[in-house]
Amino acid sequence: MGAQWKAKHKDIAANAKGKLFGKLVKDIIIAARNGADPAANARLRLVVEQARKVSMPKDTLERAIKKGAGLTGEAVHYEHVIYEGFAPHRVPVMVECLTDNVNRTAPEMRVLFRKGQLGTSGSVSWDFDHVGIIEAEATNKDADAEVAAIEAGAQDFEPADDEGVCVFLTDPTDLDLVSRALPAQGFTVLSAKLGYKPKNPVDPASLSAEALEEVEAFLAALDEHDDVQNIFAGLGG
Repeated sequence: MGAQWKAKHKDIAANAKGKLFGKLVKDIIIAARNGADPAANARLRLVVEQARKVSMPKDTLERAIKKGAGLTGEAVHYEHVIYEGFAPHRVPVMVECLTDNVNRTAPEMRVLFRKGQLGTSGSVSWDFDHVGIIEAEATNKDADAEVAAIEAGAQDFEPADDEGVCVFLTDPTDLDLVSRALPAQGFTVLSAKLGYKPKNPVDPASLSAEALEEVEAFLAALDEHDDVQNIFAGLGG
């Protein structure tokens, strides 16, 4: 699963791009609170680059930046909330939400966690490292992920998956620095964000096929919730 759980076959879902745009708009609004100029706002620059890579319409992008920076006169109040707990079969999970109404989101999360177990703050976060997560793909066949990680200043890396995407892990404060350095090492950055990497992931091979399906269904149900931005599951492989 890597550092961040992702729903299988999301690329074939009819509403996948709409959901992705919705999440990115929230990220842009939050990032733009610290300034509307991407050149002077590292967090905004990273999200804007990600939005452009998935072909977000220019007017949607600019509107989100202006809204976050308070230039439209609209009051936008998104709160960052993390829910911790367990998926079925004691797989630890951290769910990152951006919500404009915690009083709505909290009970809905409790309902979604009924097939698992919702924990209190700190109940599973101790079993995760807070890291910068960069997804990138090689621009040429000679690019070496291990060499790139060392040269760019990443703490660690995960080899390319079946789609050719490598994951570089950084100290949270080095996320922007490493993102800027990777292109010179032959890698195109697809996304860069802060997140959580499990310290002791559950080995999928230790679960039956039925149990693994239950975990996947639980995570997929969480991912469908409009307030959920990212899901970090302690599941290996």
